[in-house]
Amino acid sequence: MTNWQATRPTTDQARAWARVRANLRESAGARLFDQWLKPMELIEGDEPDTVRLALPSAFATNWVRSHYADRLHLEFKAVLPEVRAVVIETRAPSKVARLTTETLEAAPLRVVARNDEPQPQAREDDEQPSLFGEPAARKRPAPVAVEAPAARPAPRSVAKAASLVAAAPAPALRVPGDRPPLDPRLTFDRFVVDSSNRVAFNAALSLAEPGPPRFSPLFLHGGTGQGKTHLMHAIAHAFLESHPDAVVLCMSAERFMFDFVAAMRARDTFSFKSRLRSADLLLIDDLQFIAGKDSTQEEFFHTVNELVGAGKRLVISADRSPQALDGVEPRIIGRLGAGLVADIKAPDLTLRRTILNRKVADLPEIEVPTDVLDLLASRIRGNIRELEGALNRVVAYAQLTGDKIDMEFAIATLGEVLRGAQRRITIDEIQKLVSRHFELKPLDLVSARRARAIARPRQIAMYLAKRLTTRSLPEIGRKFGGRDHSTVIYAVRKIEELRDTDRDIDNAVRVLMKELEG
Repeated sequence: MTNWQATRPTTDQARAWARVRANLRESAGARLFDQWLKPMELIEGDEPDTVRLALPSAFATNWVRSHYADRLHLEFKAVLPEVRAVVIETRAPSKVARLTTETLEAAPLRVVARNDEPQPQAREDDEQPSLFGEPAARKRPAPVAVEAPAARPAPRSVAKAASLVAAAPAPALRVPGDRPPLDPRLTFDRFVVDSSNRVAFNAALSLAEPGPPRFSPLFLHGGTGQGKTHLMHAIAHAFLESHPDAVVLCMSAERFMFDFVAAMRARDTFSFKSRLRSADLLLIDDLQFIAGKDSTQEEFFHTVNELVGAGKRLVISADRSPQALDGVEPRIIGRLGAGLVADIKAPDLTLRRTILNRKVADLPEIEVPTDVLDLLASRIRGNIRELEGALNRVVAYAQLTGDKIDMEFAIATLGEVLRGAQRRITIDEIQKLVSRHFELKPLDLVSARRARAIARPRQIAMYLAKRLTTRSLPEIGRKFGGRDHSTVIYAVRKIEELRDTDRDIDNAVRVLMKELEG
């Protein structure tokens, strides 16, 4: 005869658990709650100020500890101020909780106390604990041992069904329609395309299309803040739109490594493998972080093989090409190279300016002058994320202070950002480039000659010196033949006016700025 001990928490903790579960379901959403939080059971503990929660697998326990330990503590603390700790552990689901109403009717139970003193027989209308350990509404008796009476065995159909359930293997963790944490702003229609990223964009668009993938994996590489994450989220959005019930997983390589190590320590790698390999689309960002991690690379290699072999979609990104990933196994590099490798180059001045225009269009109540946008696009190069952050900072400061956005305000707000992002461009470099562009001698720009064929290029050179260097107005004047700072001011204002009215002047300035930044 087999006995098991059914553990039950205190009434106060049970009531608090009911409220906490309701709050979690509302805040986390039905899919995440059902997958990770619903299986939690409230179990009995030795200390009244400690709440003990149990999950049926070590992998689920580690996930909840990583993502919801603090939240659970705060939720319980709000209901029961005396709670000092919430302990989350692994425990097989309670056998008492597995008994259904039909089973109880088919095989009545006799309740026996631990000291074998007879207890009243359980009534049919007594509230039974649910499958997931939800608390009862009324007070529970002391912990008891439960045994099935020998005189009235369960019917053969019930016993057969129970044996089939016990023998059935646990299904792989797959939740159709589950949604990864995607940024709703990162879609294909908000991605600005030009020659520096067109191949990567078209490849991402192709991979997200319905039907069998034409290639997999897709490997995106480029510097920080150049749009890799944007394209990965855009792929997920588009794929889920055409495949609403698909399983999509999006994670960093660091998260892949952390979850795999946690699964190994818990000796529950099967759940980890099942979760990843059940995905219809798997996206892994920043692959360079697994360099030198042998066991993680081993699992990553097998995951890639399984997904590609099953015709699934796989997208991976890194800050360099596969061949440049030091510390990554050659077989992984070869597997990644067998798909499509697309690079994203640093954005040029035109692309940066277009991106800023797109951002400003999303701010209808804010007016950002053209010269301020030109300043940001010319000074902050190579990192789109920093570029957008600089614009957001200017707009936020203007809203908080009530000041109007102009060149002076932008420079004062972004002083450190502009100085840190600026490449050292010298006035001598500007003079050489301008004289070559207009087919003049460098000495012509510093001479006293006032012919328009020389004066206009000189004014353009002064304008560029003011925009692209940190030199003061007197310093710029001295570099142009000892001219006064008022002459420099006049030249800057004149070129600003001409850029609005003279297309040739504006095009010349843009070409020169692009070359200087190149």
